[in-house]
Amino acid sequence: MRILVSSSYYWPEEAGSAPYLTGLAEHLSDVGHDVVVATGFAHYPDWRSTAGRRLAARETHNGVRIIRRRHYVPRTQSAAHRAAYELSLLAGGLTSLPRRWRPEVVVGTCPSLAGGVVAAAAAARYRVPYGLVFQDLMGQAAEQSGVAGGARVAGVVRKVELRLARQATAVAIIAENFRGYLEAGGVAPERIERLRNWTRRGEPDETREETRRRFGWGDDFVCVHGGNMGQKQGLDNVLDAAALLRGSPVRVVLVGDGNDRARLERDATDRGLANVEFVGLQGPGRWEAVLQAADVLIVNQRESVTDMSLPSKLTSYFAAGRPVVAAASPTSETADEIRAAAAGIVVPAGDPDSLRGAILELRDEPERAQAFAASGKAYAETTLSRAAALAGYDEFVARLARDGRRSR
Repeated sequence: MRILVSSSYYWPEEAGSAPYLTGLAEHLSDVGHDVVVATGFAHYPDWRSTAGRRLAARETHNGVRIIRRRHYVPRTQSAAHRAAYELSLLAGGLTSLPRRWRPEVVVGTCPSLAGGVVAAAAAARYRVPYGLVFQDLMGQAAEQSGVAGGARVAGVVRKVELRLARQATAVAIIAENFRGYLEAGGVAPERIERLRNWTRRGEPDETREETRRRFGWGDDFVCVHGGNMGQKQGLDNVLDAAALLRGSPVRVVLVGDGNDRARLERDATDRGLANVEFVGLQGPGRWEAVLQAADVLIVNQRESVTDMSLPSKLTSYFAAGRPVVAAASPTSETADEIRAAAAGIVVPAGDPDSLRGAILELRDEPERAQAFAASGKAYAETTLSRAAALAGYDEFVARLARDGRRSR
């Protein structure tokens, strides 16, 4: 089939949902479909555009044709900045729709609202069915993520998001907790499918000992938080836990980038947190090496984050074979997934003393830590296998085409 994919995040981005959306498009091309991706220029998680002076670009990567349009990239997050970002993504997405090529199916991907709106607009233009893949729930994110002004606009975002979902031929969710929100918003239960992100596991490009030596970690007990450093992560809690760990041979390392990183670095310096280290984004091979070199992997979320997202980093964490400590709401999808994998300890969000305690528990109980690590790795290799996940996406796309033909 000819398949159009609308996405705000795509290759060469390596963080967040981009690798899964890229993997989906490339898989569809590999199995014989003609795939075009309408997207913007890479900008996440450092929130710096790679557009340069370009207004648009066309390229082909791994069999997928990519149409890019320039868009606004905010350096700080607020409801106003997010609205400008979404509107510019929407304008770029609409102008990037192919003119001489007509898809048979449209797949819209949402952690951005614009990705869904562009998919719906394309489906109307070409008179074909569309489906949505929800990596995040934007209505819930506006309310729960802590972005300034987000709660005030959450109702509008939720209304648009649910309308898009109700009109779609089918909806895919990467987290089971998304289902209740969509059903309460009027999406028919039979049109909602649970799909999973798969384990992304490259080979580390150096040994655990080499990585630890390169960073000068020595014999410290190293706790790594990887990925985006934004409002949703609430990483002040991690710094507070690090302050409580001063004087012990425990090192806290924040790896990645994001719009809150500069403030967190200043805060760590002002507080004299010599046991906290910031490391930049790590490419394939180096990312796996850093995870492998850690003793504990940390997930941290704001207490308000419950059913809006499932951190994509968990697939890499589990595959690394290291125990996980999650500071998260006990009712969150994050907590559910860690419990399902038996991969670590969940402590209350926003409670640095509990986070400190869990880290010390795993340091002092190496056999327990190893059991968590082994269980998480087994979960990654079975439940989160790439083959199983992409087979689900194949069926999702086939369903869009099948149900679309019936409705004509």
